[in-house]
Amino acid sequence: MARPPNYGQQRAEVNRGKQAKKEAKQRERDEAVAKRKAGGLDPEPEAEANSETDKPTRA
Repeated sequence: MARPPNYGQQRAEVNRGKQAKKEAKQRERDEAVAKRKAGGLDPEPEAEANSETDKPTRA
């Protein structure tokens, strides 16, 4: 005779997977924040490039 499914165990496995994914995502966010604070990335690199090209030229 087959055993009945253990729904509690299945739910726990799903929850562990969700928690692992959430922690990995948070680690990536924390690393990105640390990089920005260390000066690794400019907050708005496009703004600097566009400011030069947005100046009107008079002929």
